[in-house]
Amino acid sequence: MSETVATAWRPELVGEPGTVSPTSTDQPTPADLRRWLPAHTARLTNRLAPLWAKAKPGLAIVRPLGWGALLVCVVAAGLALRFGWLELLVLAVFLGVLLLAAIVFVVGRSTYAVDVRLARLRLRIGEMAFGGLQVTNSGERALWPATFVLTVGQGEASFALPRLSPGQLVDQSFRIPTNRRQVIKVGPVRASRGDPLGLLRRDVSWAAVQELFVHPDTVVLGSAATGFIRDLEGVPTDTLSSSDIAFHALREYVMGDDLRHIHWKTTARVGKYMVRQFEETRRSHLVVCLSTDPADYASADDFELAVSVAASLAQQTLADERDLTVLVPVRRLNVLTIGRLLDDCSRLELDERSGSIEQTAIEGAKVAPDASAAVFIAGSALSPARLHRAAARFSLDVSSIAVIVDQTANLSRRMIGTTAVINLGLLSDLPRALRSIGA
Repeated sequence: MSETVATAWRPELVGEPGTVSPTSTDQPTPADLRRWLPAHTARLTNRLAPLWAKAKPGLAIVRPLGWGALLVCVVAAGLALRFGWLELLVLAVFLGVLLLAAIVFVVGRSTYAVDVRLARLRLRIGEMAFGGLQVTNSGERALWPATFVLTVGQGEASFALPRLSPGQLVDQSFRIPTNRRQVIKVGPVRASRGDPLGLLRRDVSWAAVQELFVHPDTVVLGSAATGFIRDLEGVPTDTLSSSDIAFHALREYVMGDDLRHIHWKTTARVGKYMVRQFEETRRSHLVVCLSTDPADYASADDFELAVSVAASLAQQTLADERDLTVLVPVRRLNVLTIGRLLDDCSRLELDERSGSIEQTAIEGAKVAPDASAAVFIAGSALSPARLHRAAARFSLDVSSIAVIVDQTANLSRRMIGTTAVINLGLLSDLPRALRSIGA
């Protein structure tokens, strides 16, 4: 009897043939569903992605007001058919006619030829930038009135254009004020075509973007103000050389000396070969290290003054045709021409992740081992100890100067070790301060 009961309750005998038993292992478990759902969701998403990519530009034409009108139209039509309300049917038909009429304003190709011209691409702070927007109908049919939107920095400028006949040109002028150092992106241009009610709107963009550089304020230093920089021929050092510019003395000829340096008059007088001995010289090379760490400055205005100081020094050095290296904690500035240098100065911004003035000095000593002078520019929050560590990265024969900018301070000068420190509050005082160091 016990054997019969055990046989009746075996799992393979439960249920009718062809059915799945409740205890069958083929039944999906929650774990199976958790594995199945993400895989099928991803497969469905991959199949719908191309369709959505094609439909998205068309759906973007409908504005929020258009979606609201469409929703009210559908709901009103459904209620009218369900309850037989004539008023709702009239509302649905009215909204449907408006949506159909709005389509007329957005269909068709935009055959505009758009050109944005700027009178100047480089300006000083306070100068006005002038430009023009030229729009031409390059098609063979007239175009509806449209609104053109020009992106200028973080803002936008709108231009309402009338109906354009084939080949007709419209020129709109604009002005851009420049009240601070920056790089202003002008463009792209976007044309908007839509119905008067704002149900539908179609945007077409022209992606050409121009950069308008607003250079920092600079001051002319003059050759006398940069007297601390070595002159073009270089300054003699204590290292003797057999071939250079600065003559030092005569010595007896040794095997291997260049015969071109034999001094024949002295040789004839003393009866043995005598050659010229030179002092090793080097070409002047200025290294400017500018801090972009906000912790080194008391205010953003102090940083603007620091950029102006760096730009003034670099501009004068390039004008005097001397070697120059300008570094900020993250990169080197382009010093190929004065214009490119000032363009890079226009891009500078405070960045707490950029690094310290000490790291900039390490990089400067590495890329300019032949430097003759190094200038460190930072705010009043830079401690003397950090400034001393930065200057110590260069060799002892490199003249080191620090310009500490603080708009609340008067012009003064002090020494930290072998580094001459200038406290500067006005950019106009920079020539006088450097002239005193040169003296």
